[in-house]
Amino acid sequence: MKKRRYAVYDVFADRALAGNPLAVVFDAEGLDTDAMQRIAGEFNLSETTFTSPPENPRHRAAVRIFTPRHELPFAGHPTVGTAIALTESDGGGAGILVLEELVGAVRCAVSRGSGAAFAEFDLPRLPARLGFSATPEAVAAALGLGHDEVGFENHTVGLWSGGVPFVLVPVRDLDAAAKARLDEAAWTGLTGSVEALSPAAFVYCRETTDPECAFHARMFAGHLGIPEDPATGSAVAAFAGAVNHFDRPLDGSAQYWIEQGVEMGRPSRIRLEIDVDKGAIAAARIGGHAVKVAEGMLFV
Repeated sequence: MKKRRYAVYDVFADRALAGNPLAVVFDAEGLDTDAMQRIAGEFNLSETTFTSPPENPRHRAAVRIFTPRHELPFAGHPTVGTAIALTESDGGGAGILVLEELVGAVRCAVSRGSGAAFAEFDLPRLPARLGFSATPEAVAAALGLGHDEVGFENHTVGLWSGGVPFVLVPVRDLDAAAKARLDEAAWTGLTGSVEALSPAAFVYCRETTDPECAFHARMFAGHLGIPEDPATGSAVAAFAGAVNHFDRPLDGSAQYWIEQGVEMGRPSRIRLEIDVDKGAIAAARIGGHAVKVAEGMLFV
């Protein structure tokens, strides 16, 4: 039996009991994949990360990310939360570090002002649109919405990925977003057999509850063991592609705040920055706050 430190952070929030909870298990050497998956099921949070020494000594840590059912190559709130957890574990309040995730090396910057720590990371993969044959009407029905409630302005349903695929579903307004409910059987009928990278639904609209935010969002992945997620950085990585495709920001840097988790009582704020060159995304970053709410020991 080995003692392994862990901490729980609320991510994409600047106060406790908001945002998206994340368990970070330090000192994960000696744990195999099955053990990590079972520990993630024990925490039963949307994601749990496991840190161990990196392959490249210039990097801070190797990180593996698990939902209660699957391992992921990359995810946003685990990256933000783990970067802050490692920085605080080292006794620092700020710094630049590189995490080795399955998707590749992810560069993170951690800073701290007068309140909660803030971390942002460079997208390890730029977003791309993928083929998706389901009709908007079928997507609307799988979410319990009318066909007239899906789509706004020039935004249409599409499958996008920035390392993890999501079906991005624009909806008319906050009322339509609040009505959305995922029919898991209907959804998997549209997206295929369930596996770790089966697309989840990212529902968004331009109407927001926070005037500082540019978009309101919800994420549904009940078929993956996450009925609804209060903050989903990997979905925002994919969403960056849709924002650039439909809204066509001018060359230079554009910044957007996305609110999520409102309907769950876990309000979250995710910052998306896109660098645009000649109409294409040259680079993008995702950031947010995180606060530690628990710590302890695992005896496994």
